[in-house]
Amino acid sequence: MSTFPFTLADLRKHFAALHPDSFVIHNDAAFWMQGQAKDKRLVILANAGNPVFGKFQGESSIFKDHTLKICPLNHPNARSLRSRLDWLKPKPIGLLTSAGMGDRLGNATPGHVRAMKAAGANVIPIFAQQSIREMQRTDRSPDDVMTDATFGAFEGGWRGAVGADADHLKTPADIDACVAADYSFFTVDPGAHVDSEADTTAPDVIKTKIAALPWRDLQTSAADLEKQFVGKKIQLEDRAITLDANAVMRAAVKYGKAIAHVALMYRHLVAKNIPFEFEVSVDETETPTTHAEHIYVASELKRLGVKWVSLAPRYIGRFEKGVDYIGDVDVFEKDFAVHAQIARAFGPYKLSIHSGSDKFSVYPATVRQTRGLVHLKTAGTSYLEALRTIGALDSALFRRIYVFARERYDTDKLTYHVSAELARAPKPESLKDADLPALLDNFDAREILHVTFGSVLTTKKSDGAFLFYDDFMSILRTHPDAYAENLERHFIKHLKPFSQKG
Repeated sequence: MSTFPFTLADLRKHFAALHPDSFVIHNDAAFWMQGQAKDKRLVILANAGNPVFGKFQGESSIFKDHTLKICPLNHPNARSLRSRLDWLKPKPIGLLTSAGMGDRLGNATPGHVRAMKAAGANVIPIFAQQSIREMQRTDRSPDDVMTDATFGAFEGGWRGAVGADADHLKTPADIDACVAADYSFFTVDPGAHVDSEADTTAPDVIKTKIAALPWRDLQTSAADLEKQFVGKKIQLEDRAITLDANAVMRAAVKYGKAIAHVALMYRHLVAKNIPFEFEVSVDETETPTTHAEHIYVASELKRLGVKWVSLAPRYIGRFEKGVDYIGDVDVFEKDFAVHAQIARAFGPYKLSIHSGSDKFSVYPATVRQTRGLVHLKTAGTSYLEALRTIGALDSALFRRIYVFARERYDTDKLTYHVSAELARAPKPESLKDADLPALLDNFDAREILHVTFGSVLTTKKSDGAFLFYDDFMSILRTHPDAYAENLERHFIKHLKPFSQKG
């Protein structure tokens, strides 16, 4: 039973800038977030002898015969907070329905928490999620992402379970950096090792490529591949899939090197001896993953001892950044249903929906066909809501960002699957200030703004000052509720379909 003598109401009389949602009493110590913008601090209040004070950096003073410690929002204090308030520590989620939020700016988590509280029943959140590529483009580190998510979840009053996704990892060094930052969920992206030409290349070239596969790393041989798969009949719930020689050999050429890389990365992670869960992602490739290829990938990963909680195939249609699904939704559902059956047969494991933000037309199908064994992954849509906030509050800054984004688009789009065209996007000079926020609802303008985030956030002027970043962040820090409200509204639409049990 707690013997802490102060209530939230008591403390709010003395600390006007206390964030009430953050307030929690744990082991006879009170923790809360205090202040606004860059002046936010973690505050701890407890009896002077409470050992909690030795775990945190900060300045101490006396408050009514108790010790008050005001702590900066730095990495060591975030790590200590996770160790003291265990629910803030990311842990494996398992097969529960989950959603990755993504936050390229470091201040979106309070809005994500609001959306989760409003519509996230039956969904486990991953607030800390950013790919290594995105970290590089925004000059952030794995620790930066984790620290921002920790304090954001704390500020928002989140008390449930959380995961943390080290997304799109490509090298063992990527794993090392994210293990050190307390991530719990590791998404390996072997896309650079996928040979999409295998879908259409000539049979004699396939034979040559088969011979060149890394058989030692795959711990098998071409002859064993044929024995294991050719003619094999896989019985699913409503159909049987028989693997013929052509499908098997093309699947091996397409994904064999990728599987070898995944196995290498998995073993590197296992050697860290930490609790973790593992996702395999082949979504950022040129051609869809067929059902036979999915069977091959799952079979080979199991044979090599890889254990994974979720897999992201490359689905049919187009999952472009920040816009709804492009393709026939009914055709997608029929194809996706078979992938879901394969995941249940070879796992069970979750199907992961990458570039999943704003794909409202296919959310019901993904939940229905996976029966809730699904992970939604979003990223840049929170950045777009930041732009929406800025568009409403500072039209001049938003206009300058849009002009700059159009200039950068042809370069920045090269590493993304997008189809926006500059010629179709509204020209800045044709828009009145009141019309600017509506650019976020225009397909071409939305994608242009989406993929240029790195340039917008990191480009500097000749004098070394940021071109946009300081003004950009100043607006969001000055108007946190406006940004959080936009995020809440937007993410409720994402979460509601997944909160319904499949």
